[in-house]
Amino acid sequence: MSKRELWTIVYIFLAIFLAMSGYFVYSVQFSSKTVINDSHNTRKKELAKQVIRGTIYAADGSVLAQEALDDEGKEVRNYPYGELFAHVVGFSTMGSTGIERAVDVDLLTSNAPVSEKLQKEMADTRNKGDNVYTSLRPDLQEACYRALGDYKGAAVVMEADTGRILAMVSKPGFDPNTVSENWAQISADETNSPLLNRATQGLYPPGSTFKIVTLHEYMREHPSDYEAYSYDCTGKIAVGDSEIECYHGSVHGHEDLLDSFADSCNTSFTNIGMSLDIPRLSDTADRLLFGRVLPTDLDYSRSVFSLSSASDTRTVMQTSIGQGSTLVTPLHLALITQAIANGGRMMRAQEIVKKTNYQGTLLKEYEPEEYKRIMSGSEAKAMTEYMKQVCLTGTGKKLAGLPYSVAGKTGSAEFGSVKGASHSWFTGFSNPEDPDIVVTVIMENGGSGSENAVPAAKSIFDRYYGIY
Repeated sequence: MSKRELWTIVYIFLAIFLAMSGYFVYSVQFSSKTVINDSHNTRKKELAKQVIRGTIYAADGSVLAQEALDDEGKEVRNYPYGELFAHVVGFSTMGSTGIERAVDVDLLTSNAPVSEKLQKEMADTRNKGDNVYTSLRPDLQEACYRALGDYKGAAVVMEADTGRILAMVSKPGFDPNTVSENWAQISADETNSPLLNRATQGLYPPGSTFKIVTLHEYMREHPSDYEAYSYDCTGKIAVGDSEIECYHGSVHGHEDLLDSFADSCNTSFTNIGMSLDIPRLSDTADRLLFGRVLPTDLDYSRSVFSLSSASDTRTVMQTSIGQGSTLVTPLHLALITQAIANGGRMMRAQEIVKKTNYQGTLLKEYEPEEYKRIMSGSEAKAMTEYMKQVCLTGTGKKLAGLPYSVAGKTGSAEFGSVKGASHSWFTGFSNPEDPDIVVTVIMENGGSGSENAVPAAKSIFDRYYGIY
């Protein structure tokens, strides 16, 4: 064998070795959590035999989930707040959900002192797993829970600049402390779907909150003259055989673009929608993550948008005002709102702040992370001005004249076959000049957005600013 052939073989083996090493590093560093979190993987069960599951804490240091002993001395997972944090914190029996699922590996990993770990392993006793601290605030969680009242629905509160989740409530709920005992009943309840996290997995027609998207596209297609838009609302608009009415037959009269948005005029926005370049509107929806991956560690449903140049007139008219086949989750709408508040930059929806060992020694801090820019800073500023008007003179005016100011959008999303039946939406952010928090609320079958979702959002903002 020649020297050249020998070196060729050496290079081939070296290349194979490096490739295998790279794959091994990737598997350990990046895919191990996904593999272990797989419900079919037995590795998690083995870890649970070696490690006592760690504790999950709220932002104020209160316990959200911990290992405890029941009256019979049996080890159980305890959730001190019960139903209040059920969906966002989740559970770790009967599979795992919520934060329990997102940080499964961390909670089942022990970074106790080495000598202690060795001692316990030799004694065949389990080490204590690592702890995680969240950004969740019990006071705001309670405010969201109370704000939804007896309605099915969801509420999400995020920091505007960081994307950190401060509260996330879904109703109806369940008691995570008894999920194993009540599994047959709650998993079979198709009427209420208590296990469904409506904040991340509930798909709803966005109604007039989608006018944020329609307005954004109109501004992009008319950058120099969008403020010159005007329309005379008679309460109805007909194109061919298709007709759209303003909510409850309202007649708004002469409207410019700002008034059209503030008053949530369906006929004006149908008129706007019919003038748009549909492929461009579809691209905008795509850029705003409709049908796309969302930046969150929690389980979620992808939003739906299916408009194209082949869509018929009625579909275009309906889609322009957030009806038709368009569907969105409250978390997705909150993320779009957060990006507007944050100068066009969408952050990851983050709920984990840091990880420590069981003694409190810091192992890792999780910094806020920008996911992507969905619009320019000037576009976000213009959208903010329009959303401010909604809460000054428009459908969100119950949020005017308060110690704080709000920019937002209401929505009355029709559903089902009963005329007038609608979900009540609000999404917005406080202190628009230097935004503090984003609040997104949906109340199923709650009527207009101004009727129920706006007062619900107000009670959440009030709690944040210490107004009771």
